[in-house]
Amino acid sequence: MERKPATYADLEALPDNVVGELIGGALHASPRPAGPHTIAASRLEIELGGPFDRGRNGPGGWILLIEPELHLREDVLVPDLAGWRRERMPRPPRTAAYTLAPDWVCEVLSPSTKALDRKVKLPVYAREGVRHVWLMDPEARTLEVFSLEGTDYSLHATHSGPALVRAEPFEAAELELAYLWGEM
Repeated sequence: MERKPATYADLEALPDNVVGELIGGALHASPRPAGPHTIAASRLEIELGGPFDRGRNGPGGWILLIEPELHLREDVLVPDLAGWRRERMPRPPRTAAYTLAPDWVCEVLSPSTKALDRKVKLPVYAREGVRHVWLMDPEARTLEVFSLEGTDYSLHATHSGPALVRAEPFEAAELELAYLWGEM
């Protein structure tokens, strides 16, 4: 029996305690993030938001959003964080969904989403031309920095532990990984 592709109505029917995404016609429902994931995502937004979104003690030039709903062709993805250079998106649209692919996304890996983020979502981001992807794993305490080269991502660096790092495209500011992991 052939399975019917999932629809946006299927996504809307999910309970509030899950994050739903439509990728390749399949509905993916993930539990809401646990503490380490939420701490890492929240703290990363705080660290990047000042210098890059607001331009406070940094270059500015970005719009950074937490869990935006991206409508990229037939796929609906919800990255943990996404950023657009202001020259591409001077101000966010007043709609619930974004159809312009971001310039950067960060997926915070959880045991329940790790395979989805790496194997299913990464190819969609590449197809849509997302230039930079970060994969953060708060349990393993790693930050993987990828950039799009042609049609595939190249791993530029893997940072781990409590290191102080500069990572593209936000290398103008130093990130304290210990803070992101909730160690401070």
